[in-house]
Amino acid sequence: MTTLDNSLDSILVQIGDFGKYQSFMFSLVCFGVVLHSGVHVAFVFTAMDVDYRCEIPKCDAVDPQFEPPWLSNAIPYSENGPAKCTRYKINATEDFGNCTKRGDFTTLTEKCDSFVYKTREKSILQEYDLQCDDNLWKLTLVGTINNVGQFFGLFISGVISDRFGRKVIFIWGLILCGVCGLLRTLAPTYIWFLVFEFLDAAFGAGSYVCGFIMGVELVGPKKRVLTGTLVSSCYALGEVFAAGSAWYFEDWRPIIYILYGPPMLLFVYFWIIPESIRWNLSKGRIEEAKDTLRRVAKVNGKPISEDALDKLAMVDPLDSTPKSSICEVLKSPVLVLRLINCFFCWITCAFLFYGLTLNSVALAGNGYLDFILTSLVEIPAYFACNYVVEKMGRKWSLSLSFFMTGISCCVFIFIPKDLHNVSLAMWMLGKFGATAAFTIIYIITSELFPTPLRHSLMGACSTFGRIGSMIAPQTPLLAQIWEPLPIIMFTAMATIAGLLTLLFPETVNIKLPDTIDEAISIGKSKNNVPKD
Repeated sequence: MTTLDNSLDSILVQIGDFGKYQSFMFSLVCFGVVLHSGVHVAFVFTAMDVDYRCEIPKCDAVDPQFEPPWLSNAIPYSENGPAKCTRYKINATEDFGNCTKRGDFTTLTEKCDSFVYKTREKSILQEYDLQCDDNLWKLTLVGTINNVGQFFGLFISGVISDRFGRKVIFIWGLILCGVCGLLRTLAPTYIWFLVFEFLDAAFGAGSYVCGFIMGVELVGPKKRVLTGTLVSSCYALGEVFAAGSAWYFEDWRPIIYILYGPPMLLFVYFWIIPESIRWNLSKGRIEEAKDTLRRVAKVNGKPISEDALDKLAMVDPLDSTPKSSICEVLKSPVLVLRLINCFFCWITCAFLFYGLTLNSVALAGNGYLDFILTSLVEIPAYFACNYVVEKMGRKWSLSLSFFMTGISCCVFIFIPKDLHNVSLAMWMLGKFGATAAFTIIYIITSELFPTPLRHSLMGACSTFGRIGSMIAPQTPLLAQIWEPLPIIMFTAMATIAGLLTLLFPETVNIKLPDTIDEAISIGKSKNNVPKD
């Protein structure tokens, strides 16, 4: 009996593997992915730290300057500028000279509760009074809560999408994400802000995965690598959209309005975008799948055989592979060690990718522009991976990607702060390597384990990877201990992962394993059977 993949793929080739219909639907999916990406990274700008200093009574005017000439008399200075939350006490025994002379202040310091801001930027820092270093953890916690929400959302959305369809999660996820995001602007307290941050991340978590599947499934086999790369690139464009909006408005509420408002419009997608053909077939909705294929053929101007459509009802389902237990993997020391290695590499990939992205706003230059450039470098990395993994192999390309990030971060530490362009270029090179590693880890993990357990073990690796994305927003706290510490962590983890990757067997041009024994034997010369 013909498999569903082969039968459906042959029909897609006949009716146009990337015709007018797929182009239009793919563009709609890509628009949704851009919106999802934008809301995913919105917390970087809504909860960002801003530059401020203590307000000086009797000295600061109604519209005060951030650094007037007399400021060093009133506020302690460091290499980073004026202190944010401490000021010198006014000298009550001297004739006060409006802060113009050093004698107007004592050498004793005090904390302040009113501030002067360097720019017009507004984040939740001002809204919920989160100034000073002892409140910095509350700003970084927003990013962690966002990733915790995604962690739980991915579990729930996976169950719902299997039962009710990919389209339901893709559209409703973005709509409900938009609703929770807009409600966040009304949050009366910091705790309520976190609650809605969690909910909007949880609702939107499955939208990217379902959008990716829907975008790739409608095209023929030869176009899937290209479409997958384009969907990934749209994620980077969403990050650019978020940073550009934040740069223009510089106020957390308008940023949320512009990022979370458009997803509400996706309700019309219910009448435009078709459900996944493969999902319909797996659920026995044969006629719905046929109707979609007929619509594709009509718009593309291609003929379609009713006999070929009728054969779809007679093919083996996609999930007909016999199930195996995870216990079988745990009985094999080789596969257990391989799985642990995968867990660490996934955690490292997420930690590096999100850590370098989130911390780009804290570089010495324009934070918005630095974030945009750091996001755009993902696009060439995605396209480069399609070439490199075939020419160099999975193992070596993954290892070199980690080493590229590790070396770049190490060099970054020693670059003087006044050479911003050089340090930014090195940061972007590190992000290029992190993006490539994140892309390749998906490929090599899917090829290391047997077919019956491939999906569940990929899910386990992705779940562990979320640990890295949860930790990444907390890295600014490490800089309070020692400024280079976050970069040193990036360097160390990338280097360790680059070395551990060399323990993986090479999987390029190897037939995917269908059994536990075949998975254990990957990389041994007698099993290097080319893929069909």
